[in-house]
Amino acid sequence: MQDKPLFILAALGFLAVTVILATGIGGFARGGDFNRRNGNRLMRWRIIAQAVTIAFVLAYVALMH
Repeated sequence: MQDKPLFILAALGFLAVTVILATGIGGFARGGDFNRRNGNRLMRWRIIAQAVTIAFVLAYVALMH
């Protein structure tokens, strides 16, 4: 049961990465002021969220073994 919180955190991480990526792609597609202000910031947040999610997944896999 100690691995269940890690699974939930990994799932939430996947969701966060998806939302950030979709927002960044949507802003890029529309262009304009939103993309100029937030494009790079959103992609940095995506990379950080991906790294954290990968850490949760690796911890989950390690505890499953």
